[in-house]
Amino acid sequence: MESSSRPNVPHPPKRARLLYEHRISLYSFLVALPGLLLGSVFVWMQPWTVGSRLALLGAELFVWWLLAAALQEQTTRPLQTLANVIASLREEDYSFRARNAGPQDALGELSLEVNALADMLSSEKIRTIEATALLQRVVDEIDAPLFAFDLAGRLRLVNPAGEHLLRLPRTRMLASTASELNLQPCLAAPNESVVELNLNESQARWLLRRSTFRQDGVPHTLVVLSDVSRALREEERKAWQRLIRVLGHELSNSLAPIKSIAGSLSSRVSSTAMDADVRSDLQRGLEIIETRSESLQRFLEAYRRLAQMPAPALRDVPLAPLITRVVNLETRMKVSVQPGPDLVFRADPDQLEQMLINLVRNAADAVLQTSSPVPVEASERASASVDGKVVVRWEAGRDDVIIGIEDDGPGLLNPANVFTPFYTTKPNGSGVGLVLSRQIAEAHGGNVEIANRAQARGCVVKVILPRSPALPAMAGL
Repeated sequence: MESSSRPNVPHPPKRARLLYEHRISLYSFLVALPGLLLGSVFVWMQPWTVGSRLALLGAELFVWWLLAAALQEQTTRPLQTLANVIASLREEDYSFRARNAGPQDALGELSLEVNALADMLSSEKIRTIEATALLQRVVDEIDAPLFAFDLAGRLRLVNPAGEHLLRLPRTRMLASTASELNLQPCLAAPNESVVELNLNESQARWLLRRSTFRQDGVPHTLVVLSDVSRALREEERKAWQRLIRVLGHELSNSLAPIKSIAGSLSSRVSSTAMDADVRSDLQRGLEIIETRSESLQRFLEAYRRLAQMPAPALRDVPLAPLITRVVNLETRMKVSVQPGPDLVFRADPDQLEQMLINLVRNAADAVLQTSSPVPVEASERASASVDGKVVVRWEAGRDDVIIGIEDDGPGLLNPANVFTPFYTTKPNGSGVGLVLSRQIAEAHGGNVEIANRAQARGCVVKVILPRSPALPAMAGL
């Protein structure tokens, strides 16, 4: 049975085309051919010897060859130059230019246009490089963390503020996913919302701004974070301040007469004839009322002082003597000091001392919760035996001072609430110490960070203070 398919018929090969240079030579020969023929006939008709005739014909051919070579050179060399210039433009090398460019002829006009194109592309490249460098400089100088993610959620761009936030170098972060960097809420939360990121046990809150852009035609998501923790805390302080003023006013007006009436009734009970057991019960009840009234009055006064803390009075403060003085005030256990550099910076020494006293006392309280100290006199405190330790150290940053306080206590059970006013885990605590400490630090333009220790039990408090603070506006609690 014959196959219905047609056999494959090979296509005839394409005829090779002469190169442009060879065509110039061929055309120049064809142009000169009539003259060469006429010259040869004229020479051959002369009564010369055969050798003379052949020599003259050879000279004619040589002259023709020289003219053809010159024609080819003058025709192809400018085109080759233009080709090299265009090739360099395609490779973004704008240093080449066409020579002998002039408006007098067509080739010169072409050279002028190519040179103008090269100048324009060179200027555009310079402007692009300058704009890119300016944009990179602006991005690097922005204090707000900035991240750019591709469609797969992988990080493609980060600025130094983002590196500082994540505490990772740029080389390690790039190409990592948002989940690996704990930045997934930045892609999932609504735009212009406040998010809390679980980054290095930080309790900061961030205002999220998200937008899109294209790079090389690929969509990217740009994320910019603004730390609004301090602003939100200022609003919370104002709310607490108003609440404390109202409660303090109302409770003070009630506690003062209660205490006075309780004292008066206690005096009358003592002088009134009644059963001894009844008198004893009444006096004990009135004493409890009077004692609790005094305790509540002191409690309210503590919060009033916190709400009315004055602005810092700055002066030069040597750090080492200040820390030594604070450590010596803790008489329940030995507090170790790791000396740092000799630093003198501007601060309010009274407020700074009160802040460090609160922090060292909290650290000692945490250690004593899980330890059994040996009772000693204050003069023998250096030999006290406690299962745990508190260490105070400091170091100098480029523009700030960092004070660290570490303890071997049980650590933080609820780190999110450590700076919440009135929140405390101590039986006799008031929930004021840490709030007051952070308020003092922020009044100096610094901050207080507290977190559980990563490699050991206990927690570490870090106080960051600028050497020359620009004081923010004070806001009471």
